[in-house]
Amino acid sequence: MKKLFFIASIIALSITAKAQEAAKPEIPKLYNPAADAKAEITAAVKTAQAQHKNVLLQIGGNWCVWCLRFNDLVTKDAELNKYMNDNFVVLHVNWSPENKNEKVLADLGYPQRFGFPVFVVLDGKGTRLHTQNSGYLEEGKGHSKAKVMEFFEGWSAKALDPKSYVEKEKAK
Repeated sequence: MKKLFFIASIIALSITAKAQEAAKPEIPKLYNPAADAKAEITAAVKTAQAQHKNVLLQIGGNWCVWCLRFNDLVTKDAELNKYMNDNFVVLHVNWSPENKNEKVLADLGYPQRFGFPVFVVLDGKGTRLHTQNSGYLEEGKGHSKAKVMEFFEGWSAKALDPKSYVEKEKAK
């Protein structure tokens, strides 16, 4: 009888553990430690050039709560998401103990010095235009929609196109 009770207890604990595991929210896997970041950046630059956009590198890791919070904001807020996707080719570049992408980050001017996430904007030729410390975009326990939109608007290809300013001057 004790043996039967012991087996039933083990089964009940296993079921409880599985139910708790299933109840945990799924953490998105935005960053791929196995990805070839250099090749992915090259492809993103090529796409950006063809689409007259800039590249937005979001550097961080799946371990980084601020990285996940930023992604949550820009994917769930329709206005930010539309602006981001209309103006940038977006690529998540991994930094984690498994793969620090040291060579790639060295080529980008060591953006990790600002912590994570950190954003690097490249033009359609692959030239680094800007490195953004995400701390300046934070507000409370997340990121400010207004500050993120200002960042996006300030570093879009259109904002950096001299023709935009000639047109503004003509309109005056």
